[in-house]
Amino acid sequence: MWQTRVSRLLNIEYPILAGGMNVISNAELAAAVSNAGGLGIITPFAGLMDPTPERLLENLRAQIRKTKNLTSKPFGINFSLSSPIAKDFIAVALEEGFPVATTSAGSPSVYTRKLKDAGVKVLHLVASVKHAKKAESEGVDGVIAEGFEAGGHNGNDELPTLVLVPQVVDAVKIPVVAAGGIADSRGVVAAFALGAEGVQIGTRFIATTECVAHQNYKQAIVNASDTGTAITGRSIGGVTRAIKSPFIARLQEMESAGAPAKQILDFIGTERIRMGELSGDLAEGEVYSGAIAGMIKDIRPAGDVLREIVSGIPSVVKRMR
Repeated sequence: MWQTRVSRLLNIEYPILAGGMNVISNAELAAAVSNAGGLGIITPFAGLMDPTPERLLENLRAQIRKTKNLTSKPFGINFSLSSPIAKDFIAVALEEGFPVATTSAGSPSVYTRKLKDAGVKVLHLVASVKHAKKAESEGVDGVIAEGFEAGGHNGNDELPTLVLVPQVVDAVKIPVVAAGGIADSRGVVAAFALGAEGVQIGTRFIATTECVAHQNYKQAIVNASDTGTAITGRSIGGVTRAIKSPFIARLQEMESAGAPAKQILDFIGTERIRMGELSGDLAEGEVYSGAIAGMIKDIRPAGDVLREIVSGIPSVVKRMR
């Protein structure tokens, strides 16, 4: 089952991708996933507490170089296309050289051709059939269909993975990677049953030794129950899923009371994610997490996590016969 269009496209042993997680997808984590046979992902924001444009570009360059020093295997870079300096990120990355881009939060029409002309494989994140078909028409090599179970920013239509993935598979001819609510062998097999040819895993890779996320953040995932995450942002058109915390409770109260969008956005500000995910302040900061957190019970090396997922698949398949 490992020889899929995704594994061949990305030149990896197992079609398992790490999620591109805004401030915590660092070089050490990416290299660990790639060395274990998957595709590690880095981001320009990883580990950076004071993200001026200049520092972000320096950080991206440093992350790329460090990843190359830690692994000879393919890796990817996640680009948020809504960033005002997305063009600069891509320019720096192309100067350094890299094999795979995952893109999100914007139109794939803007940079896909530039990336592909440089020999980079491009996978675009989608949350609906409409967006998947648009991405395909713009020439991306594959799409990552992410369901509402996922942590962080989600599609406003709130389609869960079980519903989204098979419809996207039926709608496009390019390979589909399933994301959202996958953390173990059972999730991988389920994704393949839906027609996906690869999976993207985010939250499970946060609770790993290599991830730059603060220990408080990792432990919050380990401590989470099945109902340990909450949705906010519906009132401002920016739906996100995060670990329940005092900050999230206050945010939910504001939304329930009908607070104006500007008041909510001012309350959230621009620092909450770094406060939570990098500094470990769970009272004042926000920490993204998928709903799958309730299944995660330990903090382990990322390579061990991936190898356990792979080794457990035969027994899952056997039970289905």
